[in-house]
Amino acid sequence: MNRLFVDTAGWMAMADAKDPLHIKSLEVRDGWLEQGGILVTSNYVLDETLTLIRMRIGSEAAAKWCTMISDSPRCNVEWITPERMEKAVQWFFSWRDQSFSFTDCTSFVVMKELGIEDVSTGDRHFSTAGFRIHPVHFEP
Repeated sequence: MNRLFVDTAGWMAMADAKDPLHIKSLEVRDGWLEQGGILVTSNYVLDETLTLIRMRIGSEAAAKWCTMISDSPRCNVEWITPERMEKAVQWFFSWRDQSFSFTDCTSFVVMKELGIEDVSTGDRHFSTAGFRIHPVHFEP
């Protein structure tokens, strides 16, 4: 199955028409889905995204986005279990020379476990961790 992990920056680019990567992010998402792929995210990413959408775009947009994610059969939400959290803690402290957020580390764990190599994000940390970023907008 062709899976694309979507990080907070990816969801925000899709949701916010003012984001510089808005159009490109929608094209990546739509192309992925048209080819039979699915989107994968985590409950930690949903937490960050829902809060950011509410703060930047408003409560109505946040509610609409939350319903869209919840109702979509083409979006899987992976939960950060205690086991995944422990692996993320290990990742977080083993890369002391990087400024990865803890949520990034939980995403890395989910992606590694599921064999996902592609991510919709504007966060270059995913490239540093060895994943392919879509849409690419900087030199990794």
